Amino acid sequence: MLKNDLLLRAARGQEVERAPVWLMRQAGRVLPEYRATRAKAKNFVEFVKNPELAAEVTIQPVDILGVDAAIIFSDILVIPEAMGLPYEMVEAKGPRFPNTIQSKKDIDNLKIAQADDLDYVMNALRLAKKELNNRVPLIGFCGAPFTLLAYMVEGNGSKTFSKAKQFLYTEPELAHQLLEKITQSSINYLKGQVAAGADLLQIFDSWAGVLSEKMYYEFSLKYISKICDALSPLVPVTVFAKDAHYAIKKISETSCNSIGLDWTIDPMKARQEAGNKTLQGNADPCLLYAPEKTIIEETHAMLRAFGKNHYICNLGHGLYPDLDKEKVKLFVNVVKEFKW
Repeated sequence: MLKNDLLLRAARGQEVERAPVWLMRQAGRVLPEYRATRAKAKNFVEFVKNPELAAEVTIQPVDILGVDAAIIFSDILVIPEAMGLPYEMVEAKGPRFPNTIQSKKDIDNLKIAQADDLDYVMNALRLAKKELNNRVPLIGFCGAPFTLLAYMVEGNGSKTFSKAKQFLYTEPELAHQLLEKITQSSINYLKGQVAAGADLLQIFDSWAGVLSEKMYYEFSLKYISKICDALSPLVPVTVFAKDAHYAIKKISETSCNSIGLDWTIDPMKARQEAGNKTLQGNADPCLLYAPEKTIIEETHAMLRAFGKNHYICNLGHGLYPDLDKEKVKLFVNVVKEFKW
């Protein structure tokens, strides 16, 4: 039995005493403790594949920041690698795929990943679950199929993902074949995470915003919906589609439990469109650069706008590495101490 189950109750739409709070990228470079642990690995990929180190940084934010949940430390790109497309993490530049998907043959050569192909993530989950000792829930995650396709076709990060979008327009049948393989791999992966101890799952559609509304429904949400259908009977599922302002109503029609919002979305508008789904978000990470008084005032305003129930407090995207750890702690404490 979890000592603090606020996140799970909020995700399921149950009554809570206060809004739970956790932060995207809470296990990251904002914490000196993370940087010290990270230094023990040769590179980022090796770090992700070390269950002991991954579990250690998963738990750090619970101890240091006081958040209401841990999220397993990993990367969305472990799925393409498990399918047969390895990646590198280039310092100060981001992910890079030495080989990319360009043809039917490339897609045929990919396997549908099984949970066992990602045993290092499962081992990290088991270790983190044990060390947490039921203090707070443990969140598992994956990247949305379109976001993974974008990297697999483009080969690296991009402001436009024009190669990936060209692939959707010129080879739609191949795109759907690739998305289906990614989707089945993701379902297997997430089921493995649940078996290893994940209490809630989040699907990160980080590059939703590069697609038009029509393209988003065809090449992204359709596959996210399949993942939700497979996993939501097991644990609550959150869908976070960055910059997909137009899609809140359609996302609410999937079997997800909660919808993550970026900082550009008005809470009242989201409430109107999301029906009875729980909402998660949506403070601008840059708010945490502001003076303490501003952080407190803006956080209070956000909490009042969303209301106590059907709400999980978070940022509208991940923590930035150069944020002051004390400002992050202040944000967490303001949420926890807010009087409704």
